[in-house]
Amino acid sequence: MADFETAHEDAVEGTLTMFDRIIFRGYLSNLFPDGAFRRFLNANGVLLKDFDAFVAQTSTELKVHVEQMAAAAGRPYEYLDAASTSASGASKEERARAIATRDQLSAGLIGVFAVVEPCQSFRVQGNRATQKLVVTRKRRKCLHFYLYFLDAEFGFMHVRLQSWFPFDLQVYINGREWLAQRLSAQGLTFERYDNTFLHLADPAAAQALCDAFAHREWARVLDAFARKVNPKLALVESRGFGGYYWTIYQAEIATDVMFKDRASLLGVWPDLRQAALSAFSAEDVLRFLGRKLHGNFTGEVKSDLKKRPEGWRIKHGMKGNAIKMYDKFSVLRIETTINNAREFKVLKSTDDARRWVPMGKGVANFWRYHQVGRQANQRYLDALAQVPLKGEAVAELDSLCRRRRKDGKHYAKFNPVSAEDCALFAAVLAGEHTLNGFRNHDLVARLYQTVANSVAEAKQRCARVSRLIAKLRGHGLVAKVKDARLYRVTERGVRLMSAALAFRREDFPQAVHVA
Repeated sequence: MADFETAHEDAVEGTLTMFDRIIFRGYLSNLFPDGAFRRFLNANGVLLKDFDAFVAQTSTELKVHVEQMAAAAGRPYEYLDAASTSASGASKEERARAIATRDQLSAGLIGVFAVVEPCQSFRVQGNRATQKLVVTRKRRKCLHFYLYFLDAEFGFMHVRLQSWFPFDLQVYINGREWLAQRLSAQGLTFERYDNTFLHLADPAAAQALCDAFAHREWARVLDAFARKVNPKLALVESRGFGGYYWTIYQAEIATDVMFKDRASLLGVWPDLRQAALSAFSAEDVLRFLGRKLHGNFTGEVKSDLKKRPEGWRIKHGMKGNAIKMYDKFSVLRIETTINNAREFKVLKSTDDARRWVPMGKGVANFWRYHQVGRQANQRYLDALAQVPLKGEAVAELDSLCRRRRKDGKHYAKFNPVSAEDCALFAAVLAGEHTLNGFRNHDLVARLYQTVANSVAEAKQRCARVSRLIAKLRGHGLVAKVKDARLYRVTERGVRLMSAALAFRREDFPQAVHVA
């Protein structure tokens, strides 16, 4: 089975598999068990009746620290009324990028946005049954700080810090931002459009960097960001409650097939899009995502098509995970999004054996996320490699409708859907001609159902077929066998003449019937 890159080798100049958007979340998880946060308060000499004052002071100190970070860097600190930063619905990310462009920043803190959002936090309340104060965890709302950076290693990114205990953290990183930084540092040139690499000077070197990215010691990297923005982390650690436990909240693993130009992609994109939407079944989607359909499966598998300003998007979803296909200028992107990690498995070592277990969201499984996404994308591309490209056939059929000049000779045009020309195509493609080719008299026998009434008529038929064979040769549909009076059908001939016959016999009647 030919892979996608081989099937389209004339139009494709390389592929690149890497992480796209990654959202890490960090939790001070040792504060979560029952009684843990009360022990933390006791370690700090805080009575339950003084809880409100203690946490309010701590949050105020955290806010002052963030404001001082912005002031020290000479960057703005803005309070936002909502997640969108304007009536037009611009996101915080768009606002941060606009500020970086306006101020011509190349490194460091861009700015800080403060916004009230839902959170999980602690509160002290009375227990009627025991007549005592107890610590509980509740869904509440509190101030969150979004710190946007142009980082020396990761490029454009942000860190979101919850201002109330337990100070949950979110770190957003874009794999392509990181790769752009690395390629520039190594002097490897590239052409970039938005969040897409259109051309790479050394695709193999870029892929090696992306593979190494999947094996970073992410806990150390993320801890460094946590210490940078949260001065209260030291307090928690000093009381013996440890640091952040880091999880992968969401990860996108994309395989980009880089076509030579936009026209090359558009030549195959309509057929790929139609096949992905109509030909791929629910069972196919499960297979792409490494699952098998069985009687105990209770989830939902769905596919949908969406037209975006920059192109089309096909999305197949299954239990919170998805595999998508985009056109991004001259790049075909297949992207696996993992939200529900436990739908996949990872090989774990136990005391007595190694076995496959449901995958967790901890950053220790980051490499496995990359492996799962890469394999899913490859299975999807392998399926696309088998899609018949009607668009190419239509373009080539159009060429048959024009007169052709070859080696100084002129050849008349065909009408690929006319009864006369389709009868000729069917005669040429007859099964008995596959092995040894055909001669003039073989076509005569197929094109004329009755015996010639005279020698003169037989010669006229033979001469006409000779002209038709010359016309077929002129359009590259058949070729002469060397040192023999035989002709064989070329690959182009099989493709074009089969397409013409299929349209006349199947597609055209069906279209008329529907109309």
